Amino acid sequence: MTGPATAATRPATTPEDWWRTSIIEMQPGMIRYRGYAIEELIGQVGFVDMIYLMTRGELPSRPAATLLEAALVAAVDHGPQAPSIAVARMAITCGVGINNAMASAINTLGDVHGGAGEQCVELYQAIAGRLAEGERDAGAIKQAAADAIDALKARGIHHVPGFGHRFHPRDPRAPRLLGLVDDCAATGAISGRFAAIGRAVEDVLAERRGGRRVPMNIDGATAVIFAELGFPPPLCRGLFVLSRSVGVLAHAWEESQSDYRNKGPIPRQMTWTYDGPAARPVPGSGGSAE
Repeated sequence: MTGPATAATRPATTPEDWWRTSIIEMQPGMIRYRGYAIEELIGQVGFVDMIYLMTRGELPSRPAATLLEAALVAAVDHGPQAPSIAVARMAITCGVGINNAMASAINTLGDVHGGAGEQCVELYQAIAGRLAEGERDAGAIKQAAADAIDALKARGIHHVPGFGHRFHPRDPRAPRLLGLVDDCAATGAISGRFAAIGRAVEDVLAERRGGRRVPMNIDGATAVIFAELGFPPPLCRGLFVLSRSVGVLAHAWEESQSDYRNKGPIPRQMTWTYDGPAARPVPGSGGSAE
């Protein structure tokens, strides 16, 4: 009977094998990413191609690169009302560097602010998992979408990620992204299956709200693209972080040019709402609340 490996029983590891990676090979005078020489990549491929190469292992097809770039462009910024952007602007006024302001902002991108794209890809994949391979029947897709939404509710999740927006009655980014997906699907470059799934979710939500539509938002639309391109859900959050980092950088730099110091979340002439106990003396102090 073989037990778990211990430090004494594990195979000896050479210093060179301490880190193993298929991403980069480097020797004096030589750098290769996924087997490609850096000097050949420079000037030949774009930044989005590099993102795809580094995360997926191969250079993307032109349609795949176009879709990925569109998704990244669409999510770059949403103004200082977005917590990540506000945090970057506040942080830079505290005297930290650009990298610190960016890190502060990125660290706010969690399940609620920044995680909907990942969650929506999971939803789309769950719906696809309920369908037969290659299923195209609209009724079957719609039923699978309804069942997946019910499964979310059974887990206590009543907000469907990727649909509805607290600011936009209809997110202007989503239709454009879906149009690009449709164009690529028409050429056979992608399946178009996840676009159909996303639209089915929107239809189900509308029916359950008496015809009032809850339109797909930026997260739902970029999730269609990420799912069509085969990105694993956790990686999709990282892609959103890459995208939003551009907006974060721009806002941090702009704010650094102002003369504000220690800029807080509300203007200095305003104070917050206090709803605690009324003024009162410390027991035994002989003081007065007046």
